[in-house]
Amino acid sequence: MTYVVTDACIKCKYMDCVEVCPVDCFYEGENMLVINPSECIDCGVCEPECPAEAILPDTESGLEKWLELNTKYAAEWPNITVSREAPKDADEFKGVHDKFAKFFSEKPGQGD
Repeated sequence: MTYVVTDACIKCKYMDCVEVCPVDCFYEGENMLVINPSECIDCGVCEPECPAEAILPDTESGLEKWLELNTKYAAEWPNITVSREAPKDADEFKGVHDKFAKFFSEKPGQGD
């Protein structure tokens, strides 16, 4: 089992999860974070820290797409180990459903 970041993170990109991760397995895109599944130790400390409830265990049904996306972009985006402030409009996008098609960006973030 591993944890994955879902589309609830898109345009929110709260970074509370980054600070608590003991193995630094988060990677930063322009408008969301992902988890490297091969680095995640399944400790689960990140899940309750996410205000957008975007982090879920990959054992939940329907998350195959997100496991694939997290794997792909963790290999392309820079590692992030230090939390920064969320985007100014993050709260406006919190709770918005189906953000992937409209807002997902393949561009990398700045990382550490």
